[in-house]
Amino acid sequence: MKRLIVNADDLGADASRDAGIFEAIRAGVVTSASILANGPSLGNSLRKILSLPPDKISWGIHLNLSEGTPLTEGLRRLCGKDGRFLGKAPAHELLSRRGDAELEKEIALEMEAQISSLQNSGILLSHLDGHQHAHVFPAVIRAAVGAAEFHKIPWMRIPEEPDPSPGEEGVSGLSMAEARNFSRLAREARIHLQGTEILTTDHFLGLYLKGRLTPGILKEILRRIPPGLTELMVHPGRVPSPPAAGAFSSFSTPEREKELEALLDAGFRLFLRENGVEMTPFPKTGECPPSCAS
Repeated sequence: MKRLIVNADDLGADASRDAGIFEAIRAGVVTSASILANGPSLGNSLRKILSLPPDKISWGIHLNLSEGTPLTEGLRRLCGKDGRFLGKAPAHELLSRRGDAELEKEIALEMEAQISSLQNSGILLSHLDGHQHAHVFPAVIRAAVGAAEFHKIPWMRIPEEPDPSPGEEGVSGLSMAEARNFSRLAREARIHLQGTEILTTDHFLGLYLKGRLTPGILKEILRRIPPGLTELMVHPGRVPSPPAAGAFSSFSTPEREKELEALLDAGFRLFLRENGVEMTPFPKTGECPPSCAS
C-alpha cells in the first residue's frame, strides 16, 4: 500500500501563508500541518485550527529556534542582545555544537514552552518537526526525543532523503548542499529513536523541492513513490499584499504560491488515483500499519 502525508510547514508565519495552507486543507490536498508556536499570525488562525475535524488533518509542532522571538524569557545562548533568535545561519552553527550543557538546557526550556503553548490552546499534536530542521541538530535531538516522549507526541520527522536523480533540473548547488547536510543530520538523529516508541515515516520527500514544486514534478513524485508511508514536506501559501514584514516575511514569496497552485492542480488528484496512492494525516497511535514503524 502507498500512503502519503502531505505536510504543510510554517502555519502561523503570517496571514497569507496561513490562508494558503487552509485553502489546501479545504481542497483535501494537504493532510497535515506543522505550527510555529511563536508565529505572528497563530492567534488569528487558532479558531480555524480547532474547528477542523481531527480525522482529516493532523497538527504538529514546528519547533523554532532560529527566527522571531522565543516564548521563554532570558535566553542568553539562543538569542542576541535584542532578545530574538539569531537567524538561520548563526542558529545552525550554534545548534551544531555537541556537549554544551548550558545551550541544551535553554533548548529544552524553549521546546517545553512551545509544545505546552500549543497543547494548552487545545491542539492535539501528532508529530514533531523543526523549522529549518532544527530538531535533528546535535544540540537539539536528545531534548526533542525526550519532549516527544514526555508529551506523548507519537511521530517525529526524520528528513533523510536520497539525492535526486542525476541530471534532474532546477536544484541549485546551494540547495543541494543544504539538503544533503539536513539529510546527513537526520541519518545521525535516527539513532536516538531506537528504544523509544516514537514513530517516523518509511520515506521522506521535500528537501530538494524548495522553490521548484510544479504539477509535472508532483506527477513524477507520485509515479516513483514506494510502498509504505511517505511524508511530503510542502510550503504552500499566498503572497501578501502589501508585502509582509517581520521575522517570517521572507517565507511569503511567489514560490510559496506556485507550490499551492501545483497542489491545487486537478492533475494532482488524477496522479494520486493513477498511481494507487492514498492520502492520509499522520495516523493515530494504534492505527499505524506495520510498514509505518521506525
